[in-house]
Order: sequence, then structure tokens, then C-alpha cells
Amino acid sequence: MRTIVITGASDGIGAEAARQLSEATVDKDQQLVLIGRSPEKTRRIAEELGAAHHLVDYTSLDSVRVLAATLNEKYGRIDVLANNAGGVFSGPVRTVDGFERTFQVNYLAPFLLTHLLMEKLMSSQANVVFNSSFTSWMMGKIDLHDLSGWGNFSINQAYANSKLAVNIFSEQLHQRYHRQGISTVSFSPGMVATNVVRESGYEPGPRLKKLAAPFLTPLDRAGGRLAYFISGEPGRDWESGKFYGSNLKPGRHTKLSQSPRLSERVWELSSQMLAIRW
Repeated sequence: MRTIVITGASDGIGAEAARQLSEATVDKDQQLVLIGRSPEKTRRIAEELGAAHHLVDYTSLDSVRVLAATLNEKYGRIDVLANNAGGVFSGPVRTVDGFERTFQVNYLAPFLLTHLLMEKLMSSQANVVFNSSFTSWMMGKIDLHDLSGWGNFSINQAYANSKLAVNIFSEQLHQRYHRQGISTVSFSPGMVATNVVRESGYEPGPRLKKLAAPFLTPLDRAGGRLAYFISGEPGRDWESGKFYGSNLKPGRHTKLSQSPRLSERVWELSSQMLAIRW
């Protein structure tokens, strides 16, 4: 039984990818495990697809720890971990853990979840998929003295920085664990207007909405891109450790993400923030 865990699956891209994966599966040798924040929405999509589901709130790292413990106990293997949850948030807002909300939800929480599941992921020879952003990733900056992003906060920059950190994490995970059987990939689903934006406390103005409208990606297409990387085979459909644009082709890497020393320091600092050792 192939077990696929999708975070951020109560709505938007995650839910759409789950639907497409469910429809495309001819046999029953696949188990979808849907993770969401909203009890009602997560239960609804899980019942629709006959999938398992669990709840998590990424603004609380204790909630992430509870989720990881549940997944480790309940499932004998995890073949794919799709780190899809995230959002665009107003702020800065301090979480109960003391970190800036955008940084924690988009990056630090999936960093912790992946770490806590690592033993099971390695024993399953798993694929780890990251929902990133091409445009924001190219805009992203890393300040090693303010990794959480408190200084000079802006909504767009905080989002971009968190997505750059996600890409660095994907690359570092590949560098450190590919020989142990872990394959990683990050990708851009395209610009999508989902409920995540509306529910996060950030609502774009009418002018920005009008400017963005021609560039928006339909939800079924964005969800299909996530489903593609979840169902794909590394080495055949995509290359481990790479970032892919919304055209499903390898994207260019920024100088920041190509700096081995910077990437290593981001990994080290993130681990220190969470008091974990890999």
C-alpha cells in the first residue's frame, strides 16, 4: 500500500491534487492521508475521497509534534510527504512559539514535520515534495542575522523569503539524504487565488487583483502540478534536488540557493531554532 501524506489538503491546491490522485488511481493500492487545519473542511474532503485525515495548526509547533507522533504511530510507511501547506499572511505576527507567522507556517513547521518523520521516510525510500513559488523564490532574501524575518517586514517579502528557505531546505535534504533513499523536489504551481489568502488575514486590493487576474492559474491546473510531482518517479519524471517552474521544467537557481555555505547555515540555524539534531 503506497501511503501519500498531503498537508494543506483541506482546500485549494492540496484538495484538488488529492481529488485528481484519487480519480487517477485504477487500483486500490494507494492510501491518501489528508492533513488540514479546518476540522470541517478536512473531514469533508476526506469523506468525499474515502481518505484518512488528521488536523494540524502550523502556528503551533506542539501541534506539528502531535501530528508527527500520530503519523509515525498510525502508518507503517510514508511513501510521499507533500509539504503543501502555507499561505500569505499580514503581519508581522508572533506565534506562540515566538517566531514570525509567515516564516513558521511556510517553512519552519514543514522543516520540523519532515525531521520528525525522517526515520519513517528513510525506511520507506520516500519522496518529499515542496510547494514553492518561482516568482517569490526569485525575489527571496536570506538574512542569517534575522532568519525569521522580523526586521522591515512586508507581506510579499516575507512570503518570498519563506519560499526561498523552502527551496534551500529541499536542496539540502537531497544533499544530505539522497544516498539513504530520500528524493526531494520543489515546484511552483503557478499564481493561484485560493481561500488560503483570504483566510490568512491578507486581502489584496482591487487594483492588485485586476493586475494579477490575467496571470492566475486555474485551480485544477495548479492541483494537477502537485499531483504530477506526487505521482511522478524521480529519475524519470523529475530530478531529485531540483526546483521546477509551473511549466514542469527545471527552473533557474538563484545565487543565494547555489551558495553551499549559506544553505548549510540556514539548515543549521533552523535546527537550532527548533532544538533538533538530524
